[in-house]
Amino acid sequence: MNIAAFVLAASLATPVLAQPAAPAFAGIFGDHAVLQRGEALTLWGTAPPGLGVTVRLGGKTAEAKADAQGRWRASMPAMSAGGPYTLSASGAGGTATLMDIMIGDVFLCGGQSNMEFPLRLSTGAWPAFPANPDLRFVNIQRISELAVQQDLKRPAVWNVVTPKTVGEASAACYYMARTLQQKQKVAVGFIGSDWGGTTIQGWIGEESLKTLPAYAERVEALAVMASNPSKGMADEARRLERWWDAHDPQAKAQRAWSLPGFDDAAWPSLSPKGSWKDAGVAALAGFDGAAWFRTSVTLSEAQARAANALQLGPIDTYDSTWVNGVRVGGGTIAWISRDYAVPAGVFKPGRNVIAVHVLGGGGLTGLPEQRGIKTGDGQFIALSAPWKYQLGMRAKGLTIPAAPWEVPISLSTLHNAMIAPLAGYKFKLAAWYQGEANTDAASEYETLLPLLIADWRKTLGQPELPFLVVQLSSFGSIATKPGPSNWAQLREAQARTVRNDPHAALIVTIDVGDRTDIHPAQKAVVGERLARAARALAYGEAITPGGPEAVGVKREGEDLVVTFKNTGGGLRTYSSNHAIGFEACAGAVCQFVLAVAQGDTVTLKGANQPGTTRVRYAWADAPYVNLYSADDLPAAPFEMAL
Repeated sequence: MNIAAFVLAASLATPVLAQPAAPAFAGIFGDHAVLQRGEALTLWGTAPPGLGVTVRLGGKTAEAKADAQGRWRASMPAMSAGGPYTLSASGAGGTATLMDIMIGDVFLCGGQSNMEFPLRLSTGAWPAFPANPDLRFVNIQRISELAVQQDLKRPAVWNVVTPKTVGEASAACYYMARTLQQKQKVAVGFIGSDWGGTTIQGWIGEESLKTLPAYAERVEALAVMASNPSKGMADEARRLERWWDAHDPQAKAQRAWSLPGFDDAAWPSLSPKGSWKDAGVAALAGFDGAAWFRTSVTLSEAQARAANALQLGPIDTYDSTWVNGVRVGGGTIAWISRDYAVPAGVFKPGRNVIAVHVLGGGGLTGLPEQRGIKTGDGQFIALSAPWKYQLGMRAKGLTIPAAPWEVPISLSTLHNAMIAPLAGYKFKLAAWYQGEANTDAASEYETLLPLLIADWRKTLGQPELPFLVVQLSSFGSIATKPGPSNWAQLREAQARTVRNDPHAALIVTIDVGDRTDIHPAQKAVVGERLARAARALAYGEAITPGGPEAVGVKREGEDLVVTFKNTGGGLRTYSSNHAIGFEACAGAVCQFVLAVAQGDTVTLKGANQPGTTRVRYAWADAPYVNLYSADDLPAAPFEMAL
């Protein structure tokens, strides 16, 4: 054997040891990222268990070691603003490198659709926005998770602001960041973690939320679903069975209708396309209540093996859905598309039966082509056969309590997926723009909002993190006389939360709303007011964070006198000698009163009547207001006891 053959034989006989994988950074880190100046930095990611990791940034070095779960975390001392730098994590298997890293200020912007509202749709956005290499942003992917996640489901993509990228950024957050970047002259990065239509409960961690007795049982159900999905689904099915048994005397007998062996041949057929009331069927034209729908689809062995999800489109309003007698999901929001994961083995080769129990006024309201079976290899198998249906009890106004994992009214699931993975990434401030989805339980918001603020500070490891709260704008009905208002009550809950928190500020937007559009487009004004509050709260400038706030009321003869702070040198009333929107209340009865502004006070003429117990201002869903500070900031709505 020649030497070459011997070497080749030896190499084939000797096993090649696998090289350890290179370290990786957590999903929030990426090219073009901004890291918070003036704060000790934490860098983290994954690597093979036990692997040593060396992290380098701007001439500084830190060492870490991956734990048994393959996670590493390194600390670096605080850095001053600057860059661009290269950030790397090196180990025996190689190096992960991120480019164009800046040290500056980082903002976290959360909430629902008014925070999510994109820059390209905001008022004045029709000209191109200029490129700014010192402004960068991330939109966290909308993900809901049953349990706390250590990392983002998908790595974040940091975008440098250019005319092509910035249109999808949060408008309110962009305008705030742009204003502060111009003022501070450092790089600014803003992270949007928001989801339209969501309630505040979904953004609060389960450890915090379960301290409230009203949520403890449902948070526990969430944990069971996360750890044991089969048990969680079975528990949910039993909960719904109890609800149906309590409300529908036919429920027990109808449970057989979910089983694949049930004979539905005598049921009428329908190909649902929009509301059942528009189907041209006399029995459905005015029907509100319960109904059952059944259809079938034939799958090959390969299709059954790959099938893992069922898509039904939107359903009006409540549904429980079964595949071959196995419950796979349910929903309670009419405009939400039903997309249910289906466990392996539920779909079978041959005939498969899908049954849907509906309570509402419209049934399967989506388009037929929206309904089908998804497979792991990307197929979409249409449910093309007609649906058999059978009407049940008539009912209107009944509500089925939602499962705790159902977005947009879930508990903790958005925090699990979109906030918890950011723990360790330091922030200059957080901005919160939400509340519209909670106006049906406005009084509870006074408990939930401070809980969220405390929870985020704990999660992020920043106990005094400045928190900016955008107050609800005006939307909805016009008040021609005093009356109750859920929107006003929620605004007051926001204001009281801020008053009780020395590290929070309120951003009043009552004057830039749109009573016909829940998404007012004047986001530049909102962003600039956010920036002003940040300058006072987060940057320590000697300016007022916002406009006039009522701080006291007293009786003076026949009048009531309300005192304000933050008037900027004196109150102003626009287009009138009087301030509109003030009320004096005796018990539950309130009346509009004549209000005259002078200096830092507003005098409510003749309002000191026997039995008067409180005063309020701009107490309506969509009030008209004209009271401002000398520096053109609106007075905050309020309710105050005498």
